[in-house]
Amino acid sequence: MELAYYSDYAVRLVNTEEPARGRDSLTTVEAVKELFGPAGQMARRVTEADLPRFRAIRARLRAVFTAADEGDHTGAVDLLNSLLLEFPVSPQISGHDHLDDEGRPRWHMHLADHSSNATAGYAAISAMGLAFHLTEFGADRLGLCQAPPCRNVYLDTSTNRSRRYCSDRCATRANVAAYRARKRLEAERADRGDLTGRTAENSQESTAPAER
Repeated sequence: MELAYYSDYAVRLVNTEEPARGRDSLTTVEAVKELFGPAGQMARRVTEADLPRFRAIRARLRAVFTAADEGDHTGAVDLLNSLLLEFPVSPQISGHDHLDDEGRPRWHMHLADHSSNATAGYAAISAMGLAFHLTEFGADRLGLCQAPPCRNVYLDTSTNRSRRYCSDRCATRANVAAYRARKRLEAERADRGDLTGRTAENSQESTAPAER
């Protein structure tokens, strides 16, 4: 498993909150457990005490994305480095669960979890995954959705660094909104043009010489 895979952990956690809509789905132990996905062993350690700790990590991870999206790449790196220092990981070579066609292990790097609680373990792997993604693809690949009011985060893996939305749904919604805005502007310009034309005609009529 490539270490950049763990960056998805950061995205999943940050997107449990929609600040502009006042929504927060990270309210139960079960919701926290779902964030771990297939990493069931880590999820079994989640307790009520992890809820506020997860929210605190979520805020710090969102700050990384926000700084990167605003072009403050040094700030994003500094914020991420503070997480890496606070929540260190233990990289290990693994492969016993993945065999090639000849039955030999497919060796890969794995982030082992030796943390004292579920929050520390999740913070460690998500921060490390995000760090690998940032250093491999660039800080400008960490983005915030540009479709108001959504501010979900995403990882831009497009070939031309053109991604602006967290999902196809938001992209479609933004495109429809932009289309309607253009149509309204065109209609307003047309109305102003008609008004200007009528005003000009009235002016010409009022200044025309009287018939004898």
